[in-house]
Amino acid sequence: MATYAIGDVQGCYDQLLRLLERIAFDPARDTLWFVGDLVNRGPQSRAVVRFVKNLGSRAVTVLGNHDLALLVVAEGIKRAHASDTFGDILAAPDRDELLDWLRHQKMMHADERYAMVHAGLLPQWSVSRALALGSEVEQALRGDGWRELLQRMYGNQPDRWQDDLSGFDRLRVITNAMTRMRLCTTDGTMEFSHKIGLDGGVPPGFMPWYDVPARASVGTPVIFGHWAALGLLVRPDVISLDSGCVWGRALSALRLEDRRINQYDCRELQGTARED
Repeated sequence: MATYAIGDVQGCYDQLLRLLERIAFDPARDTLWFVGDLVNRGPQSRAVVRFVKNLGSRAVTVLGNHDLALLVVAEGIKRAHASDTFGDILAAPDRDELLDWLRHQKMMHADERYAMVHAGLLPQWSVSRALALGSEVEQALRGDGWRELLQRMYGNQPDRWQDDLSGFDRLRVITNAMTRMRLCTTDGTMEFSHKIGLDGGVPPGFMPWYDVPARASVGTPVIFGHWAALGLLVRPDVISLDSGCVWGRALSALRLEDRRINQYDCRELQGTARED
C-alpha cells in the first residue's frame, strides 16, 4: 500500500495514465494525492476530472487556481480566456455532476506526515491554523452562498493576512495564498505577478513563501505545485511537484513513504498548451 502525490495534471489525461502505469498504481490498495489544477491548458480536462472523481476515497484533491477558474467561468461570472481549454467539461452531459464534485474538494490536506496545498502557506500560519482557515473557504464553497463567493473571490487586496479580517476579504486572502501565491515578504505580503523561476531574480523584499525565516509551518513538510517555472524541488521541508507536464516537460509523482520520485516525459505536449 502506497500513497503518491502527483503534480499539476492540467488536463493531461494520457500522460497521467502513463505515469500511473509506471508506478504500478493499484486503486484497490494505493492512494493518490493531487496538488490541484486538475484542469486547463491541456487537452483532456473532462477525462481527468472524471477519472479522479471515480477514484472515490482513493484520491485526495486540493483546489488550484485553474480549478477555481473553471467554476467561475461555468457560473458565467467571467468569460473563458482564449487560453482556457476546459470547454470539454462545460459541454459534457455530466457537467453539473463534475462541477459539483470539484466545488466540494479541499483547499488543503494534511496527515501525520505531510501537508499539501496548491500554491503555498503564509508565514504566520501553522499547519493546523492553515487547515482551519482552508476549511472556512471550503464551507463557503459548499454552502448556499457559494456563487457569491465565486463572484467576490478575485482581487489582489488585501495582500496580507490579519487575524481580524472578516467576510470576503478574509476568504480572498486565504484563497490567494493557497491557490496563487509564489512569493511573499517576511510579514506575509503577497506578490502575484512573478511567474518565472528564481534564476532571473525576484522583486526586492520578496522571497519564495517557503524560504521566509521561521515560518510557522516549518515543522511539517509541505507538498505543493503551481510553480512550473520552479520545477521539481525536493527538500526536507518542502516538495514542489509542478514539473511542467502541460508545457512538454514531465509529470511527477512522489511516493510519500520513501520520497521516491517517478516521472513521465511529456515532451509530446511541447507547444500544444495555450499560454496566457
